[in-house]
Order: sequence, then structure tokens, then C-alpha cells
Amino acid sequence: MIDAGIGANSASGGYDIDNSVKLEDANNEWLYRASPTAGNRRTYTFSFWIKRTELGLVNGSGNQFVIGQGQHGRMYFGSEYFQYRFDDGHDCRNVSRQFRDTSAWYHFVVAVDTNESSSSNRVKLYVNGESLAVDDHDGGSFPDIQDQGAYFSTSYVTIGTAPFGGSYNAGDGSYDMSGYLADFAAVDGTQYAPTDFGEFDSDSGIWKPKDLSDITWGSEGYYLKFDDSSALGADSSGNGNNFTLNNIAAADQATDTPTNNFVTWLSDGTLFNVGSDNMLFNEGGTRMKRGGGTGWTTHYANMAPSSGKWYFEHESAGANNTMMGAIPVEGTTNNSSGRNNHYLGVTAGKGVGFQFVDRNVYQNGSYYVNGGSNPNSGNIVQVALDLDNGKIYYGLDNVWMNQTGSNPSTGSNGLSLAGWSSEQMWMFAGSSYNPNVNQSTNFGGYSEMSISSAASDSNGYGTFEYAPPTGFYALCTKNLAEYG
Repeated sequence: MIDAGIGANSASGGYDIDNSVKLEDANNEWLYRASPTAGNRRTYTFSFWIKRTELGLVNGSGNQFVIGQGQHGRMYFGSEYFQYRFDDGHDCRNVSRQFRDTSAWYHFVVAVDTNESSSSNRVKLYVNGESLAVDDHDGGSFPDIQDQGAYFSTSYVTIGTAPFGGSYNAGDGSYDMSGYLADFAAVDGTQYAPTDFGEFDSDSGIWKPKDLSDITWGSEGYYLKFDDSSALGADSSGNGNNFTLNNIAAADQATDTPTNNFVTWLSDGTLFNVGSDNMLFNEGGTRMKRGGGTGWTTHYANMAPSSGKWYFEHESAGANNTMMGAIPVEGTTNNSSGRNNHYLGVTAGKGVGFQFVDRNVYQNGSYYVNGGSNPNSGNIVQVALDLDNGKIYYGLDNVWMNQTGSNPSTGSNGLSLAGWSSEQMWMFAGSSYNPNVNQSTNFGGYSEMSISSAASDSNGYGTFEYAPPTGFYALCTKNLAEYG
């Protein structure tokens, strides 16, 4: 079973999570506490929100660790299943539900109390408020009664990788995870229910986070909100159990959160049923490159509005065959070869794309030469998609260049989207031809691009180099709820 999480229909209202931290396995980005004090090793609860951005064999082990402590404390994704180890021989795993939705935020709770007489009550797993069955023990079992496990010991603890080294006192790059983490809570001494951390929205039925001010943390508990970019490892529980950062910078703070989920590149083609491709995605689902060989490959973003006006930016990597634009959802599946060997605008219904190398805009199998200059390395290409009026606009370093007098703020001289109709769903999209060229996109929630102006849309969402045109917005769930 492939599990979808809280995606484009995320519930908002009530308690808001403002920030997350982006972790990237390729950069060895993780957090650690080197010398914690012992807490209650029999009774505790972990709660965290995660948005995965890379699947499969992204590191040497094939396992992406969310948290580890000592030699045997483990919570990780292996073969896309969620797996928990209390200590050696006591694995409590679920191997029936795969968590592959890279557009979604998931909420996991691991609640432990080995004082319970019933073995199945000693470890409880939950996802999005629902019980996640422990259906495998890897040859082991539930913990014995009053067992003391690896967590809340004095051993080295890591978030985003596994402890390693001769004494398990360092991080191990072969187990790093890629994704976003938010509201990471560890409770010392209490086995809480998931309803202490989240609740079902009364209108939508979607699981959403709660304010944690009533949680009793215990002396070794910690609460990482990632809300201070100058101290992303700061503990907000009041205990001062702060974490040290490894290769994490202030720029790794994101506004992509469970209460305002931002669009990213769709990194798992199996979810969209469009066949395989040769694209690699990292940096929180905002960087992509063709892995090897030459030839066109088209890739899609993971939200598809049918109305509204939407904006994103893309940093040019110089004179190479890259295209940015949009495509109707039905255009992604109307040929037998899926997205391989096609570029945006190659045929009718296959969207529209601006090609960086020659400024051509392709649509319906033909093209016209866009105004302005060719993008050079470091230039910012802007895309403004107007689904209320069926138009698209392209800009370069804040000069709109479709046609003379092009201005998305006033709706003048935009390129009409061929085949557009009211309520038709469109996605941001791109096409790549050259291999091994890193391409960085800024959808507003996180970007590795160096941003000097930190402009937002008129609702205050997104962080861009240039202010979105009047009436255009970052593509995120709070804006979708209002305009999409």
C-alpha cells in the first residue's frame, strides 16, 4: 500500500507551524546532541512532521534516518516503510504501507511504555492520527516488560542521520535523510496519544497540528520548532536541550510547513503514472538535473490548480537546453511514452515552455522568439501563470519580455495558453536536455538560490528575489484555499 499524506488540501486555521528545516543527504545535513543526560528509558513519546523529498537509494545504506541514538535506537524509512527499533532485537516495524508521497506532510507519533502488561501496548505507532500496525519484528519482538531501550540514554543522539563511529559518537553519511522536518517533539516520561499533538479538522477531516504548550516534557524532553534561523537546533521545551548543527545554515530554514504546504518538483513518477525518467531531484525538491546522457525529459510540479494566478522563479545555469513553463494535467499522459523524449510545447496539448538557450517560447509544436536577452548563468527567469484568464508571462531579472508592453500585473500582452478552458488543471513544468546541469527553482517555500530582497506575495507568503506581480501568488495551500 502506498500512503499519501497531507498534500495540496492541507488543513489550515487554528495553530500554525511557521517554519521547518530542510535536510539534504548529499550535504550531510543533520543535528546532534553529543552528551545527553539519561532520562526515562521505559516511557516516552516522539512526535514529528516530515515531508520527504527523495526516495529510494539516495545514500549508501538505502535507509533514511529520522532520528537515532546510540548503536540501536532507530527511526527510519527503509524501502519507504516506517521502521522503529527500541533496542537490539526489539524492532517494531510496519511493512505494509509505503510513504512515497513527496508532495505531502506526514505526522508520525511513536509512543512507548514498557510498564504496560500487554506487549502490543508497549510500542504504539501512529501516522496522521491513525494507528499504524506493528506487523513485523525483523526476527525480534515487542520490548519485554519494564525493558530500558536506547532512547533517553546518555548515548549520542542524531536527527537526520544515524549515530556511527567506534562509539557511535558521530553521524553517518550513509544513513542521511532528505526532506523537511517540523515541530520535532521528544517527551521524557509520558506515553502520549496522537491527539495530544494533532487533531482532525472539523470541516475537512484532515489531520492538523495542535499547540503543544500543555505537553509535560520531562527533564530530557526537547521540542525543536526551527523558528530561529540563527539557532535552528534550539530547544523550545524550556529544558535547554539544544542540538548542534552539522552543515546546516540559516538558509536551510523553510516556510514549507504542515499548515502551509508549498509546491515542489514531483520526484516520484510512480505516483503520477507517467513512466520513468532520468531526472534527479534534491535540495528539498527544488533542484533538478538530468542524471546522464542527452535527450529531452519533462518534469512536473506536484500541485495542479485550476484557477488563480501563480508565480515562481528559476535560476539560469547558463546557455543550456532548459525550458520552464506549464502544462495541463491531461497533457502529461496523452502519449504512450509519458514524459521521456518530449519537451514543453512539442505538440498540441503538451503545454508551453520558454527555452533558455535561444529565448524561444514553444507551444503547439511551433515557437516564437521572445523579447529580451538570453539568460546567462545566475539570471532569474520568472514565470507568472494566469489560470483565470488563460495566459502566461515570462520575465528575466524583473523585466517582462513576452511581447512589447507585457505586464502580468495589468493583464496586458500575455501569451494565451493554447487549449485553456475554465476549471482545467495546470501544473508548473520544466524540460531538460543537457546532463549533469544543476537547475535551481524557487517556489517560495525554500530555495538554495541566494536571495537578496526576500520579497513575498501580497499575502506575505513565499520568499522570492522579486516581488510577484500584482494579483499573483506563491503556490501554497493557504493561497490555494483562497484562489485555487
